[in-house]
Amino acid sequence: MAEKKEPSQRQLRVGQEVRKILASMIEKGEIRNLQTIDTLVTLTEVKVSSDLKYAFVYLMTSNGEKLKEVMEGLQLAANFLRKQVGAKLQLRYAPELVFKIDDTFEQVDYIEKLLRDPKVQQDLNKQD
Repeated sequence: MAEKKEPSQRQLRVGQEVRKILASMIEKGEIRNLQTIDTLVTLTEVKVSSDLKYAFVYLMTSNGEKLKEVMEGLQLAANFLRKQVGAKLQLRYAPELVFKIDDTFEQVDYIEKLLRDPKVQQDLNKQD
């Protein structure tokens, strides 16, 4: 099994900067494709590949509403956003933006529901 490497300081820094730039653009309404969608968009994390050529942008919307529309809007605007990020970051190559739905909160809810299940509680409470 391949060992997962921790991201470098540069990857983390570039990821944070990309997140700030995109979040600012969304907040200011600079992305035309999102202007008609009335929901709160949160960029939870940006993971940058080790060669800095890809930036995986994880996002969620309030209550999961209009997620499909937001994803489509961002995908359509990906080239525009990439140019904006490239201009502001001054990297040799602007990373290609790949938008993904952040489902970590759903996973946490699922695990918590499992742990609250009476059968699981019964097993957890058993003494060895």
